[in-house]
Amino acid sequence: MPGHAGRIEGFNEAIVSLCAKGLRTGEIRAHLGEIYGVEVSGDLISRVTDRVSGELAAWRNRPLDRLCPVLLTGASYVKIRDGQVANRPACVALGTGCAGERGVLGLWAGTGGEGARAWMAILAGLRNRGVADVCIVACDGLTGLPGAIGEIRPAATVQLCVVHLVRASLR
Repeated sequence: MPGHAGRIEGFNEAIVSLCAKGLRTGEIRAHLGEIYGVEVSGDLISRVTDRVSGELAAWRNRPLDRLCPVLLTGASYVKIRDGQVANRPACVALGTGCAGERGVLGLWAGTGGEGARAWMAILAGLRNRGVADVCIVACDGLTGLPGAIGEIRPAATVQLCVVHLVRASLR
């Protein structure tokens, strides 16, 4: 049937997007029925999200390049549903390669605040995945973060990110 695979792919993306927004299986089924006029089983929704979870785990654990000239760290608070909805930090580490290419090294959903201890664990995790040398770490002005970076990356230069420098200068 021509176009059938494209429609399934579109539904898969819709299912993953709705799941990422925190909707439960019944809510996703109702939404797809209302918007697209289709009925899908809870089993289909589970299979789609399980497949994406496996791909996400493989991406999250992939080996990284040995050298990361510039490492950018940051976090934004987002609403995450884990039984109940709560504001939690979504931490991200971006790295540059020797040729200037940029990429996301990892994403982590924090359990509480955005503390130096959490960043220390993230930096140790990046080291364990292969990042052996970092020249510059750009970060926000979080208390204790430069010290945490120094524990894991003693040779790295710590640079307050430009956005945070501007914000601090306007206070």
